[in-house]
Amino acid sequence: MNTLVALARIAIGIACLITAAMSMHAHADALPKTVLPSLASQLKVGDVVFIRVDSLPFIKVGSATNSWTNHVGIVVDTSGAEPMVAESHIPVSGMTPLSRYVGRSEAGRVAVLRLSEPLTAAQQQTLAESARRRAGIYYDAGFNLHSNREFCSRYVREVVQDATGTGLGEVQTFATMLHQNPQADLGFWRAWYFGSIPWARETVTPASLLNDDRLRPVFDGFVGGMV
Repeated sequence: MNTLVALARIAIGIACLITAAMSMHAHADALPKTVLPSLASQLKVGDVVFIRVDSLPFIKVGSATNSWTNHVGIVVDTSGAEPMVAESHIPVSGMTPLSRYVGRSEAGRVAVLRLSEPLTAAQQQTLAESARRRAGIYYDAGFNLHSNREFCSRYVREVVQDATGTGLGEVQTFATMLHQNPQADLGFWRAWYFGSIPWARETVTPASLLNDDRLRPVFDGFVGGMV
């Protein structure tokens, strides 16, 4: 009987994985497509740009947060040849041209969200200055909201907070985040934290920014036309 139950559970698990994969594929097929110049022409300072980086630990971040996105940056300049995206990435934070930023995303998947309340000219300037002050800060691979380093979603949250007084995303402990997502690979995270997950540590994730109702969608789909 125990063998039959185990086999049934395995079959159900496989069926769920197949269904989820089919659903994700169908959803991807339904998403719009654009080219980079068209996307660039729509962007404004303060736009939050989400991508999917196809490498560890970013893949595990997406899985742990039940989201396609695992990296986020923010537009800080649209005056040049192409928009510049400020981001916290390995090894240090800085500015990245939109083409290079989007070019790192798996299959060119990109979402752009904009604050529901438009930024004033003064707020845009404050946001850009806040990003410049954070250039060169080392990446925090421990994803600690209170460390002296940075990681992508914390970086965007703080830059927006400096400009508007409001921080995007939901602050969560690792315990809350991982318990809400039973599909998370706890074995990976135990290894990542050298055997002990910091359950009480506070963090903020790209997924929580993506789901923040103070942001409205500008674009969500696939970008082509990159060299």
